[in-house]
Formats: sequence, C-alpha cells, structure tokens
Amino acid sequence: MTLGLGGGCHWCTEAVFARLKGVSAVSQGWISSVAPNEAFSEAIEVQFDPEIIPLEVIIHIHLRTHSSASEHAMRHKYRSAIYTVRESDALAAEASLAALQPHFPQPLITQVLPLVAFRLNSEEYLDYYLKNPEKPFCKTYIDPKIRQITHDFSPYCS
Repeated sequence: MTLGLGGGCHWCTEAVFARLKGVSAVSQGWISSVAPNEAFSEAIEVQFDPEIIPLEVIIHIHLRTHSSASEHAMRHKYRSAIYTVRESDALAAEASLAALQPHFPQPLITQVLPLVAFRLNSEEYLDYYLKNPEKPFCKTYIDPKIRQITHDFSPYCS
C-alpha cells in the first residue's frame, strides 16, 4: 500500500517511518493534491504492508509525530494530510482518523487528500538522519520522535 504523509519536516517524517516493520520504502520530498491543496508541501511517500503494520497504526504514528491538531503559520509548507492513491484507501484513512480522534484532546486538522504528484528531494537531503545523526537538528527534533515511537509503538519498530 502507498500513502503520502505530510505535516512536519520531511527529514523527521522520513526518519520515523523508515524504522517501522512492514515499511518497504520511504521517499522524502514534496507532494501536491487537488485545489485548493495543489501547491507542493513537504511530505513523504511511504510503501508498507498492511498485514504487518495496519493502516490505522501508520496514521496514529503520523498524527503523534507532528502537530496534527494545530494550525500555524507554516501550514502552507507543512500541510497536515494523508494522501491516498485509491478511493478505498481514502475511506479507510477517514475511518482511522475518526477512530483515533479520542486519543487527542484537540480536534485533528489532518485532511485526507488525493495524491496527485510527488517530487523527490535532492540526493543530498535524502536519508538526512542516517547521514547526519549527530547534527543539532537531528538531536533536537528527530531523536525525540524516534524515542517516542519506539516507546509507544514498540511492536512495530525495527
């Protein structure tokens, strides 16, 4: 199954989802949808086996690792969204969002949108965390997210 996930820095998102069992590929870059969300924003495209890691778990991790319940000035760059390829995936993602809402004190703003286009980031920024784990950005932003998912979703972490 293929999904696009946007909401925060694509370096962070790539690092988080690359550590999950059942995820076969994570591509980091920019994604666009239909109007009014046709402008590209930072995101990943993730391929995973829903028999190993269910869609709802993928979505729960996504919601927990970015500001999924807050509007902010950078939403044009960091659109909180789940991008789907098939209508059946969109319906399943909507159902997962509804089921997960009780886990969050504020209303989720994450949208389910069609995946229209994806552009891969420049080679120098791919696998950013793997190439730069000691950089301050990684220590400050990515390490805490990895610790969080490793603790909260340990059965699904490699």
